[in-house]
Amino acid sequence: MSDSTGAVRISCIVPAFNEAENLPALLAALKAQLDALTTQWEIVLVDDGSRDATRQVLAAYADWPGLVVLHLSRNFGKEAALSAGLDFARGEAVFLLDADLQHPVAMMPVMLDAWRAGAQMVYLVRANRDDEPWWKRVGSLTLYRLINYGAVVQVPADASDFRLLDAKVVAALRQLPERNRFMKGLYAWVGFRTQALPYTPDPRLHGQSSFSGRRLLGLALTGLTAFSNMPLRLWSVFGSVLALISLGYGAYVTLAYFLEQRPVAGWTTIVAGMMLFGGIQLISIGILGEYLGRVYDEVKQRPRYLLDEVQDNSPFQPDRPDAPRAETQGDRV
Repeated sequence: MSDSTGAVRISCIVPAFNEAENLPALLAALKAQLDALTTQWEIVLVDDGSRDATRQVLAAYADWPGLVVLHLSRNFGKEAALSAGLDFARGEAVFLLDADLQHPVAMMPVMLDAWRAGAQMVYLVRANRDDEPWWKRVGSLTLYRLINYGAVVQVPADASDFRLLDAKVVAALRQLPERNRFMKGLYAWVGFRTQALPYTPDPRLHGQSSFSGRRLLGLALTGLTAFSNMPLRLWSVFGSVLALISLGYGAYVTLAYFLEQRPVAGWTTIVAGMMLFGGIQLISIGILGEYLGRVYDEVKQRPRYLLDEVQDNSPFQPDRPDAPRAETQGDRV
């Protein structure tokens, strides 16, 4: 709810991993922008097990009004860090943005205006991806086409993690129990009134992105297996086509043998066929294994993240009885 002056209660969730050099500039820019937007705000900064001086830098802000710092017990990944921030956010309008300063805080007033106009989720879409390597552009295009092929819920391509969520959307996301989380898919799944805005990311101020190709591949597999059965269906169709081809070839060889007395091809054909079908079976098992592995992770019911320490200077009181508090640090899972 707004305060007595009508000011909007705003939360900003910022996951950070090894961003010590960027944090002072980020916090200064965020504070200036938030002060211009409202008198009631909090910044929920999630330290996702950083190995640099992030903890030491944040210690200098221990008494900063409005700053909530969550130190996770290890690096759980960006999706888990975002989930932790959503669990702690108490605003009626909740921003999510990266700590590398590539998400321009100057867009926040435009996003807030769209929220005031009735949008319950506002997300920014890159105007172009010319600054990315070709393999990343092709991979992103392929991933979203695979996820959205035949899907009931369409996941917007090129949408960034820079978003504004209404409190209703945050409450809906908290109800989702998945351990393997593909947040862009979850944003699309919960629905609500959405609006996309174009933007151009700013250059990174310091350092390099910690999101390696291997992590991107892992996130892509999580998104594909969490929101699409297309790989299973595609492989079923492929298997059916191969079976029909095999039956047709078998009928041809049989007819040729009895009608034309043509001898059956020798060991080379047999060995090549066995190797082909053996490889296909192994690929099929691998695809099934990806889905079963996700099921295995879910049934273990392990927490999405664990807290090591919480610094809570939020001006807001918890908006629900089970909301996390600073005194429960280390226990929230």
